[in-house]
Amino acid sequence: MPFDFRRFDIYRKVPKDLTQPTYTGAIISICCCLFILFLFLSELTGFITTEVVNELYVDDPDKDSGGKIDVSLNISLPNLHCELVGLDIQDEMGRHEVGHIDNSMKIPLNNGVGCRFEGQFSINKVPGNFHVSTHSATAQPQNPDMTHVIHKLSFGDTLQVQNVHGAFNALGGADRLTSNPLASHDYILKIVPTVYEDKSGKQRYSYQYTVANKEYVAYSHTGRIIPAIWFRYDLSPITVKYTERRQPLYRFITTICAIIGGTFTVAGILDSCIFTASEAWKKIQLGKMH
Repeated sequence: MPFDFRRFDIYRKVPKDLTQPTYTGAIISICCCLFILFLFLSELTGFITTEVVNELYVDDPDKDSGGKIDVSLNISLPNLHCELVGLDIQDEMGRHEVGHIDNSMKIPLNNGVGCRFEGQFSINKVPGNFHVSTHSATAQPQNPDMTHVIHKLSFGDTLQVQNVHGAFNALGGADRLTSNPLASHDYILKIVPTVYEDKSGKQRYSYQYTVANKEYVAYSHTGRIIPAIWFRYDLSPITVKYTERRQPLYRFITTICAIIGGTFTVAGILDSCIFTASEAWKKIQLGKMH
């Protein structure tokens, strides 16, 4: 007797003339298909959408930076002449630079009365400070006015990612125009290294920071008031990493199979229960008639 390969068929077919369609079954079938379509579209949206996950670890993420952090500063001093404005940088490694001018620009404001300072510079990855002051001016003004507006202060690469909301420009928009003109301003920054890795594995290095500030009047050893805008920084040992991920294809297929199989199974049980109850009710009614 020849071997019949059809014996392995676990999905044996029932002839149509042995099946009975019902209105209840039709309604359940339509609802079942609509429900499957809804879940399928929801899962498809989740599969297409890129997910951004984050993690924390202790390390220096950008080891190729040479121990440097790029800084971008944009600040307006509407009541201080540009020839008086200067940027000084110092840190615990012994750096002490007065009147930093590389990659910086001074733009006169209010017909030359004020100044807008824009600078790109680097700092060492050690505690230190940089400050805007009149220290580098050849002649110190009698009453320098340090009221200001900070447009931008950022560290590292600029991250323009929709799913990442962090304090990358925490001081952007800080307005001190109504403060004491002779007051010094201290901004205490805690810098947090941040890594963003896209789906291709490319990494960008940026820095978030928290800020606290105070305002005070500082006197020199000669008794003169020499105000400044100080940015004192320290680095956190904790690194935040954001990683773009997309749901694996096998997981998407597994979920779709589970949706289809589970929905049809539940719908079949429901239809069977309703049909059985309906048949039982019909028998009860026939029994009462007889």
